[in-house]
Amino acid sequence: MEPLTEKQIRSSFVNCTKGEATRLRLPLDFAGLPWGDLDFLGWVDPGAPLRAHLVMSGAQGPLGITLRVPSVGRTSAVKSSLCQICLTGHASSGVTLLAAPLAGARGREGNTVGIYVCADLACPLYVRGKRQPKLRAGRYEESLTLDERLARMAGNLDAFAAKVTGA
Repeated sequence: MEPLTEKQIRSSFVNCTKGEATRLRLPLDFAGLPWGDLDFLGWVDPGAPLRAHLVMSGAQGPLGITLRVPSVGRTSAVKSSLCQICLTGHASSGVTLLAAPLAGARGREGNTVGIYVCADLACPLYVRGKRQPKLRAGRYEESLTLDERLARMAGNLDAFAAKVTGA
C-alpha cells in the first residue's frame, strides 16, 4: 500500500459523516507504519475504543470504512476463531465481530453488515508472518504462495467493501 496522508485518510470514508471522519483519531503509531507490509490500514480508534476503521485502495483512490466494535464480549464455548479477511486462526478473543454501517441512505436508516476479523486489524502482517496469533496453530499449513494468500485476502476485503458500498 502506498503511504497515505491524514487528509487522504479522513476524506476516504464512505459510511460516516465528514464530522465523524474529522473527529476520528489515527493510529498511535501513524508516523511509523510499515506501509510496505500493509495491503490495507486498519486500527481501533485510540480515542473511541468502540470504533475501528480500515482504509484500502479503491478504484478511485483510498476507500475508508468505519466499523463498530461490540461493547460486550461475546460469550462462546469456541476456543478458536477464524478471521474472514485473512483466514488466520486466533484464540476466540483474537477475532471480533465488527459491524459497518452501509454507505448512503441505507446506512442512515441503521442498516449494517458484519464481519469477523482479527481484533487488531493486522491481517496483512499475519498473512506475511510478521505477526503471530496467540493461538499456536494460528496459521494453517497451506500450499498457496504468499502472493496467492495476499490476493485471497484482497478479494475477501473487496467483497466486504462491496457490501458496505452497495457496489
